[in-house]
Amino acid sequence: MPSGPTSRLRLPLLLIPGLAAIGAAGLFVTVAGLEGTYANRAHAAQIDPGNDPSENLPGGTATTNESINTRDAFSHFSHGIGFEGEAKFKVGNAIFRKLWVSAPSSTTSSDGLGPLYNSRSCQSCHFKDGRGHTPAANYPDDTAESMFLRLSIPPQTDEQKRLLAEHKVATIDDPTYGGQLQDVAIQGHDGEGHMFITYTDEPVKLGDGTTVTLRKPTYTVTDLKYGPMHPDVMLSPRVAPQMIGLGLIEAIPEEQIRANADPDDKDGDGISGRTNEMWSMDKQKVMLGRFGWKAGQPSIADQSASAFAGDMGLSTPLVHKPSGDCTQAQTFCLNAPNGNSKRDGDLEVRKKLFDLVVFYAQNLAVPPRRTPGEAKIVRGKQLFYALNCQGCHTPSFTTGKVADQAHLSDQKIWPYTDLLLHDMGEGLADNRPEGVANGREWRTAPLWGIGLTETVSGHNDLLHDGRARSVEEAILWHGGEAQASRDAYASLSKEEREALDAYVNSL
Repeated sequence: MPSGPTSRLRLPLLLIPGLAAIGAAGLFVTVAGLEGTYANRAHAAQIDPGNDPSENLPGGTATTNESINTRDAFSHFSHGIGFEGEAKFKVGNAIFRKLWVSAPSSTTSSDGLGPLYNSRSCQSCHFKDGRGHTPAANYPDDTAESMFLRLSIPPQTDEQKRLLAEHKVATIDDPTYGGQLQDVAIQGHDGEGHMFITYTDEPVKLGDGTTVTLRKPTYTVTDLKYGPMHPDVMLSPRVAPQMIGLGLIEAIPEEQIRANADPDDKDGDGISGRTNEMWSMDKQKVMLGRFGWKAGQPSIADQSASAFAGDMGLSTPLVHKPSGDCTQAQTFCLNAPNGNSKRDGDLEVRKKLFDLVVFYAQNLAVPPRRTPGEAKIVRGKQLFYALNCQGCHTPSFTTGKVADQAHLSDQKIWPYTDLLLHDMGEGLADNRPEGVANGREWRTAPLWGIGLTETVSGHNDLLHDGRARSVEEAILWHGGEAQASRDAYASLSKEEREALDAYVNSL
């Protein structure tokens, strides 16, 4: 029973109930009683697409044609971006990598960090534009720069209940510590505290006699510097997700995503995916959520502004808070110097810089498939569809028109996600609502590029909190709507499981 964090990996790989018998190339998979359960579901109608050559370019013609055998595999710009777009992308990358400093500073274009924060740059969390990782040990033996704890409490007043019901806010912050635990502070201030992780080994015996040991995390907070948290505070760990393909996901028309939702499970297939509905600071209206582990952000601009404020304590055109996540209970923090300047529109990250970061995030290219014709991967694909993994990991969409970005428009893309919320069972539950999402629901994570996680990030931490250390472990954590498919996976032979894992890693 390890007492602290160790290895690395992550991904919500939503395998769904419903299993069809399929025979091909010597492979025959059958799970009695599950055949045909998803026949009427709109997006699950995409049974095995066969050898559609477009699947080998998951980002359509925007898929990168640069080398993907290096740590820069996720850092290429979208193919077809043009010379002007390439220049904007490179400047946006420089801002993404910029190390911010506290105010006042002689580098006035880079000051305003904090006073409380988790990281000094975007890239510190999304290193090489890849996934964050779990710390190797608890503080002070290691830090959790690319992983942090979200904080919230149940609504306390009628006004807070109204704001939640109208989707004006997604959560109610802890009154002292705000919306996330910030463990670092500028000079003269104290960080709020430290996340402490304890892992418990959970052995799982598979159908062929193999035993896989999962690690179950428990989260607490130590060294609180600003008094106690609210007695009903809810904690939710989050690892920074990979950055590829965000602009293509943003370009999927809402109607395509909503068409796959079945919140009341009217077709009786056991899958009740539903949308999250979020207030957009950018568009000033309620929109469909599509980014974040619980689909808690409706756009790249909203996501970026929230990260600047929460992770680094920087004000932007969408979040005019130079003190970031500081609360009224942290007056010393609120009164600290900030980097707002009239030259920059009374902001720390002025509009031009902010827009360049958004453009950069929109145009991080998806890599092509790896060895899709290899016999083991073809076999794994047959199993993936036989187990109805595509019931939530919707293979493909077609993007709509993107203003001034023709290379992202009208593309058939293969993200393998429906971008909907699904009940993933008690094992993965954080018991913390976010918008429409309840404490057991998570957004289906895109699978494209997952097999390059080790190459880019040097680890394989999967799922929202990095507890899984392989695709196999991630699958075995699935419950709820995914329980039947998870159990079917567990009943496969070792050779079949390895084939399915190889297919997922080829996406």
